[in-house]
Amino acid sequence: MNTADTKDPGLRSALRGLEIFARITEEQLDWLVSVSQPRVLADGDVLFRDGEEATGFHILLSGGLVVTKVVDGREEVLTRHSTEEESAAAEDHDGKPSAAHRFTGELPLLTDGSYVATAAASGPSTTVVAYPKPVFFEMLTRCHGVAAVLIPVLAWRIKSSEVQARKRATVEALGTLAAGLAHELNNPAAAVARAAQELAPALDRLTRTAQAWGAAASDAERAVLDRLAEELDKLPPPVTTDPFAQADAEEEIADWAEEAGTERPGLLGSGVADLGLELGWLLERLEGVGAPALACALDHLAALLEIRSLAAELRAAGPRISQLVSATRDYANLDRAPEQSFRVTEGLENTLVVLRAKLAGISIVREYEPGLPELTGYPSELNQVWTNLVDNAAEAMEGAGVLTLRARAEGVCMVVEVVDTGRGIPAASLPRIFEPFYTTKDVGKGTGLGLHLSYRIVTQRHHGSITARSRPGETRMVVRLPFAGSAQSCVSPAATPETAPIVGTSPS
Repeated sequence: MNTADTKDPGLRSALRGLEIFARITEEQLDWLVSVSQPRVLADGDVLFRDGEEATGFHILLSGGLVVTKVVDGREEVLTRHSTEEESAAAEDHDGKPSAAHRFTGELPLLTDGSYVATAAASGPSTTVVAYPKPVFFEMLTRCHGVAAVLIPVLAWRIKSSEVQARKRATVEALGTLAAGLAHELNNPAAAVARAAQELAPALDRLTRTAQAWGAAASDAERAVLDRLAEELDKLPPPVTTDPFAQADAEEEIADWAEEAGTERPGLLGSGVADLGLELGWLLERLEGVGAPALACALDHLAALLEIRSLAAELRAAGPRISQLVSATRDYANLDRAPEQSFRVTEGLENTLVVLRAKLAGISIVREYEPGLPELTGYPSELNQVWTNLVDNAAEAMEGAGVLTLRARAEGVCMVVEVVDTGRGIPAASLPRIFEPFYTTKDVGKGTGLGLHLSYRIVTQRHHGSITARSRPGETRMVVRLPFAGSAQSCVSPAATPETAPIVGTSPS
């Protein structure tokens, strides 16, 4: 990469030919030439990197630039700048302002931030002219015609980035939904598959032991086992017991059953112990069964318990799968009108289901005011807001902490709070978290648009407000949404002296 020591004689005419400088005077052009810093880049040379402090405004004179961003470990091409007329015309056809392909770097300078992407030369010889940050701002005051071209391009870039971010957020939400659903479906689906595989041989054993028991038992002995089976059917679900005590009971029953000559003592031991029962309970119920028929009785009882256990697994797994499918449907709002009446707590709960894998190790506290009215709006979009807030909270707590979800009525507004016990947001960053492209995450870990999109969904789509308070150990995101039929706004009340600063409101 080379910086020219003297100004190229053709620089003046090159700058004059650019749309961004078409309206400036000759005197202003003289000044621009005098403060220009031409640079020649070889193919692949980096002009600036994502996350670096923004230091300059860059004009493309020849060649091309490719602008990329690493998102979640993947490099994405955001746009290409080129001086070739065909490329420019193709991009203009898609709604891109004609001047946009010839300059870059203005957005982070205007927001006093860092570069939000990486720009590198594309082609064997690319020439750019750099204007340092102080010069750029002086350019805007000296050359009024520059702003007239720059502002529409700036507006287009912000809108384009938001559209891309919204699409990316939708894809990420679907990915999170699919991953969460797959993770949560794994256990009940595996239980169904296991029960289905074991059911046929278990039924064969039940048939065989029933025939042997019927042949060996007297009418009185058969009545004893019938009463025992009826009692088992009426037993309540076992309470959680000491696993060591349960293991001891299982071993004791299995040893006794083996001595009695049963075919599968371990199956009987686990079946009885899993119900929270002990050997004494079993001996009491089997009084009246003689020694010659006892082994057959125990084999048949073990088969009955096995079938009972498999049926219980299926009864538990089926509703769990239905619950997950229902939560997924509600989260994505499939087969529903975009705007509808809904309960905000259902969206919060469905979000917890979708993000359950990320919340492992985190305690969940729910504080929902009973009897909350319904809202009217776009629940699928609000689910993106809840997903953003809960996901950010989970990352801040790094797998351990307390996540509190609150929902209450406050005048004409529904107030939803997402509170975490994580590391907090730095005081210097707090006022900027809703700005587009601003992020406190490491480069490549975030787009800086998640909270901005949440802000837009809450304030513009639902006429509410979203605010943030933070200190180490407590970050509180507060969303206010108007109830259906309310004409009043839900702007956050001003911060009181005893609270941390509140940032982020609805537009006036």
